[in-house]
Amino acid sequence: MASWLIVSDSCCEIRTLENPAPGVSFAVVPFKIRVGSREFTDTSMLNVSEMMAAMDNYNGASTTACPSPEEYAQAYLQADNVICLTISQNLSGSYNAACVARDMVLEEYPDKRIAVVDLLSCGGELASTIWKINEWIGQGLGFAEVVEKAREYGNETHLMFLLASFENLAKNGRVNRVVGFIAGKLNMRVLGRATDTGSIEFFFKTRGESRGLARILEEMQAMDYHGQRTVVISHCNNAEGAHLLEHGIHELWPDAPVAILPCAGLTSFYAQDRGMIVAY
Repeated sequence: MASWLIVSDSCCEIRTLENPAPGVSFAVVPFKIRVGSREFTDTSMLNVSEMMAAMDNYNGASTTACPSPEEYAQAYLQADNVICLTISQNLSGSYNAACVARDMVLEEYPDKRIAVVDLLSCGGELASTIWKINEWIGQGLGFAEVVEKAREYGNETHLMFLLASFENLAKNGRVNRVVGFIAGKLNMRVLGRATDTGSIEFFFKTRGESRGLARILEEMQAMDYHGQRTVVISHCNNAEGAHLLEHGIHELWPDAPVAILPCAGLTSFYAQDRGMIVAY
């Protein structure tokens, strides 16, 4: 039986695959977060709280570095059938690095099958797609069919994020420092979403978390969510808010499956303290 590998960059949140189908393995190729002279590698060993504290204490802009083609290629060599998911190519060079690695490996091993899928998203949307890919492989679907279903699944899912901290955005020049400071003092929340092209847009702002969570539920209703697909809630130091949102989801869709995950390194870099990312 041919071996399978599901591989993702570390934007996917998960670091292990529970109940892998027969012949399936899982690998994460990590981003790196650079804070001044320090570098944090986004693996399961990363102390996210330590990284966030370093970012808070550093006056300059922190940066991220995507995995190299060589890192992806090393992962691809582990199996005959490889499906790779990455953060949106409009947010990072990770997708391009994964594609370069695919071409490198196929030149040496032309019998391998390697697909790189850009879901035009990040975070929990990658996690839920990984779980579905594992399920489809377990059902006996072939390589091409699994890849096509993964792309279709990504086209039908949505992503939102709720920000409570604007310090990192200010340091990176995304918002004015004074505006970011005032927004934090006023307990502002900003709601954003992934666009169809894989970029990010902000579309709602309010004071206080409760109204932000309510607006997420309103947006899910407007996007015709029916309670069947898994909702993945990633949070950065905000388990309470994540559980409040879970409660609101179950009030509207009692049988909706919900998974709550702590943000990993890269998503914590973007979501910031008390931020949440919601994929549905």
